[in-house]
Amino acid sequence: MKNNPSLKGLLIAVVAFIVAFGIYFFFLAKKNYYVVDNPTPNTYYYKINNGSEGTIAAGQTVSVDLNTGKNSIKVFDQNKKMLFDSAFEVKKIRGLINIAHQDYYINDQYYGYNLKKDSLLLALDKTIIDGKPYLGGARHFNKLYTDDFYYNVDEDYDKMIKNIQQVESRSKIFRKQDYLNYYKEYYKF
Repeated sequence: MKNNPSLKGLLIAVVAFIVAFGIYFFFLAKKNYYVVDNPTPNTYYYKINNGSEGTIAAGQTVSVDLNTGKNSIKVFDQNKKMLFDSAFEVKKIRGLINIAHQDYYINDQYYGYNLKKDSLLLALDKTIIDGKPYLGGARHFNKLYTDDFYYNVDEDYDKMIKNIQQVESRSKIFRKQDYLNYYKEYYKF
C-alpha cells in the first residue's frame, strides 16, 4: 500500500472525533435520572408502578426508573402501614419524588458576561422562609413530584461557564436546609 497523506489525515480525524465523543460521554455529559428523596429522619418503603418494594432511609436519595407519562407510587411508613397511594405524570428527562412532602426550593442561578448580581437579585421576587425574606425568587415546592429543574438535589451547579457572551440560567432543586446554607454561602450578605 502506498503512503497516502489524505487517508492518514482522514484516519487521524476519525480517531480524534471518537476520542472527543468518548471524553464527552464518559466525563462531561450530564446524566438524566429520577430520584426519590427523603430529607426526614424517618424510613419509608415505596412501590413505583406496582414494581418491587424499595426502601429509603433518613436523609437518603435513591435513583429510580420511571416511564414518561402516568406513573403511580405507594408509600408505606416504617411499620409498613400505607401512608398514601398516588399518581403523577412524568414529562421531562429528570425529576424528583418528594416522598415525605417536605419543603424544597427551586433556585435559578445566572451565568454570563457582565452579570450584575446585586441588581438582578433586587429585580427578582422575594421568597419567605420561616418568616424571613430571601432575595432571588426561589420557588417553593412541597408536592409529590416535580421535574421543573435542571440540577437534581444530589448535583451541584456547573463550575464552568460554557457561553459567556449571553446571560443564561440553570435551576436546581434544594432541600430546605440545603437552600438556606447555599443562600448564606453564595450571596454573603
